[in-house]
Amino acid sequence: MSRRMVLLLAITCAVAVGNIYFPQAIGPLVADGLKVSADSAAVVVTATQVGYTAGIVLLVPLGDRIPHRTFLVVLLGLTGLALLAAGCAPALPPLVAASALVGLTTVAAQIVGPLAAGLVAADRRGAVIGTLLSGSTGGMLLARTFSGTLGDWLGWRAPYLVAAVLAVLLATVLAFTVPATTPTSRQSYPALLAEPLRLLRTEPELRRSCWYQATVFAGFSAVWTCLALLLTSPAYGLGAQAVGMLALVGGATMLCTPLVGRLVDRRGPDPVNLVCLLGVLLSAAVLAAGALGGTPGLAALTVGTLLLDISMQSGMVANQARVYALRPDARSRLNTAYMTCAYLGGSAGSWLGVRAWGRSGWWGVCALVALLTVLALVRHLPVLRRPRGSLPVPAQAPRRNTAPTPPDPPLAAR
Repeated sequence: MSRRMVLLLAITCAVAVGNIYFPQAIGPLVADGLKVSADSAAVVVTATQVGYTAGIVLLVPLGDRIPHRTFLVVLLGLTGLALLAAGCAPALPPLVAASALVGLTTVAAQIVGPLAAGLVAADRRGAVIGTLLSGSTGGMLLARTFSGTLGDWLGWRAPYLVAAVLAVLLATVLAFTVPATTPTSRQSYPALLAEPLRLLRTEPELRRSCWYQATVFAGFSAVWTCLALLLTSPAYGLGAQAVGMLALVGGATMLCTPLVGRLVDRRGPDPVNLVCLLGVLLSAAVLAAGALGGTPGLAALTVGTLLLDISMQSGMVANQARVYALRPDARSRLNTAYMTCAYLGGSAGSWLGVRAWGRSGWWGVCALVALLTVLALVRHLPVLRRPRGSLPVPAQAPRRNTAPTPPDPPLAAR
């Protein structure tokens, strides 16, 4: 796979992921434009996120049944139509419905990962995954800034309309550039939906990767959920905008994840997971100093969140490289199981973080991050005792109700 194709797929990830996050920056503009309360306008963001979760569960498994090029073009086309409907919504209820459709269809990034894993050699898979994750991170960060600035200039509808044009243009480009691939499954849609649960039962390496990501993402979500509470508390007395400025520090992960991907290619995912888990544990200790307040505390929060972001995203590169290597015929279904577990972990982390804050303040949140990381490290200890180079054999796909497992799909002539 050429560098130009990797860059195009990274841009696809950025555009798809950006559609989830840009509504967060224009909530007040939506409230003013539609003459509703800020709390009511916040439902738009919730509807987008709920739709995205549903898309991962309901649509991503189809990536093993439908040719990737066709699937990506259709998804981006539908996303463009949903964004257009949102930008033209006359009232809040139609906007919420359109936002749910945007979230449901903007799962292209979860299709791109399995596609790229099948197009690239195994010794380059980690580097490519890292580059795609950089695109997703860039889309998440830039979408908020872009939509907020554009919304201030032209109103809240403008970001939706521009995003719709971008999605349609990208769909057109992908229709002529993405190589044709052969579907790896002939299962029915209900069977595809049930397959991620079966894979979780039969693939121990998938369960391990899900456990690492769920625990780390739970700690990550706990920190970012409670960070606004800390910065607006008497210890700092800052506004909510300070959280957004601090989040920009996470942009450094865009540079780190491709490098980590190359390290995964050379050393394997397990050593990288160990370093990342230790990095999260260290970040919990650094973040704890943020409770001191003032300039020293703010410096600790900056360094701690940067270390947490890099460790979490780098661990995700290692986890996905391990997951995609398990079953070439079921990469989309594997990714569905993995991402669902990750999001469930993040949701649980937000819930636990608020309760830790209520009981013990910022110290309690940092202790929660440390505890979750220790749980992941305990699971990782048996891996460290394995002889170097020994890997568990992935479970074989059952013969019933499945097509024979082919090798990685070859590139077809464009």
